[in-house]
Amino acid sequence: MQPPERPTQARSILLGFVLSLTAIAYLDRVCISAAKPAIKTALQLTDSQMGYVFSAFTFAYALFEIPSGWLADRFGPRLMITRIVVAWSLLTALTGAASGFLSLFLIRMLFGAGEAGMFPGLARAFAHWVPARSHAAVFGGSITAALISGAATQRAVVWLLERMEWRLTFPLFGGVGILWAAAWYTWFRDDPAKHPGVNPAELKLLGSLDSGEKRASVPWKNMVSSKSLWALCTVYFGIIYGWYFYLTWMPDYLQRAHGFSPQRAANFSALPLLSMAAAVCAGGYLSDALCLRLGRRLGRRATGLVSLPLAALCAVLATRAGSGEQAAGLLAAAAGLASLSVASAWAATLDLGGRNAGVVSGAMNMFGNLGGALSPVVVGHCVQALAQTNPWAAWHLPILSTAAGYLLSLGCWLAIDTSQPIPESESDFPKAANKN
Repeated sequence: MQPPERPTQARSILLGFVLSLTAIAYLDRVCISAAKPAIKTALQLTDSQMGYVFSAFTFAYALFEIPSGWLADRFGPRLMITRIVVAWSLLTALTGAASGFLSLFLIRMLFGAGEAGMFPGLARAFAHWVPARSHAAVFGGSITAALISGAATQRAVVWLLERMEWRLTFPLFGGVGILWAAAWYTWFRDDPAKHPGVNPAELKLLGSLDSGEKRASVPWKNMVSSKSLWALCTVYFGIIYGWYFYLTWMPDYLQRAHGFSPQRAANFSALPLLSMAAAVCAGGYLSDALCLRLGRRLGRRATGLVSLPLAALCAVLATRAGSGEQAAGLLAAAAGLASLSVASAWAATLDLGGRNAGVVSGAMNMFGNLGGALSPVVVGHCVQALAQTNPWAAWHLPILSTAAGYLLSLGCWLAIDTSQPIPESESDFPKAANKN
């Protein structure tokens, strides 16, 4: 009797591509934060102008998430992710050519529009290449790689700025993405069944959706009518609002509110990102395990219901910390606790969206990044308006607003039911809505 065929490991190679992609994405996003003091001085920008520069990327990224998610569903992640990575890499390189506020603002806005759709594209790929029982864990791993890269970028940029002008660092980072895009387009296939490295045993293990059809019809009415989707979008808005304080203003906060040197600020600014990385990874595995034990409805909610109130508490305590080190530690704890439910949120887009996972994840990420766009502007205006008259309020009012965002997300998790997917056709909606 012939032994059963062993599954090939193409899915492991895919995971390597995904982890490296998200790492490169955050390398290119975070490098401007670490280079902010040099850019601000060279281009003679104010704090509020830098806030708008940070938000330009995030706002454009948010606006283009749903269209880019639809394109990923329509044309497949192989083509769309290639287009996305090439676009953002070229615009990263172009950042070094900015001559003032307007040019830098426009470059960052185009950068955001170009990068939009990366995570929805990955969601579409995961729907076909990753077994359902591992969705949250894989999302957790991919976001973890992004955050570790963001933490390393802080120190790398400070090190590079000691050796070269800030303008030269951006083309260096942009070139990495171009190499990745060429390798991705060569290796990846939208349908695992058409990949030469996938044998029937692995295909059976994947249990993927049939990706042969290109779906042009999206049940927009069902999506707009879905309370779970609206609640999920608001959950992500609150979490990512806080996230972007750590990605954009954390080094400045430690230098200006607590007197840290640039290198020391870079080191301590990495703490929230590393905490978020560990929490997202752990939260992914925990979410999948809880779904198996408690069912999908309660299992997806559980991490957020426990972690978000604790995150809000840590953020409030950070505003009363006796030293910069204590404040950084409490903010790292807040960031990590809030991030425990991030992988659950991404897995919920697959639970709710099914074949339309690209659009559903695009909607959630759009709302999240609208929160991310608002955060740097709030910080920039508070600092510019209050730094001279009330330094405590200048930095700590924005931190308190992140605590409020976490509590908003907590309330919205209660309204999400991932055991009831959004119907895939408009005619199915009344029947699905009356199921109880």
